[in-house]
Amino acid sequence: LESDLHPERPFLDEEQPEWRSDSKIAADLALYLSLKDAADEQMSVIKSGPNNEYTRAENALLMCQRVDLWCAGEREVESAVQHLLKLGQRFNDLEPENPEYITEFYPGASDL
Repeated sequence: LESDLHPERPFLDEEQPEWRSDSKIAADLALYLSLKDAADEQMSVIKSGPNNEYTRAENALLMCQRVDLWCAGEREVESAVQHLLKLGQRFNDLEPENPEYITEFYPGASDL
């Protein structure tokens, strides 16, 4: 496999349009190419709903994440900021919160 060929590299199809038909590359990436083609096919099936359900659901999700404060008053802005702060604390706090003082003791293994 060529060192500068990465199958997910942006603009690869424009720079090297024949890379998939190269027998050495196809042999080296046979499993990857079959899985990638299957995943692309599944995504095209998912996105091909009769009423653009996928696009509408994606836009609805983005709208749920959007905070529109263009014409909001001071109270609305303050409550939106507090809401975003609570969401951030709830979903982005990945470090465990250790208590300042230990209130309960659980003995470990006796051989330690």
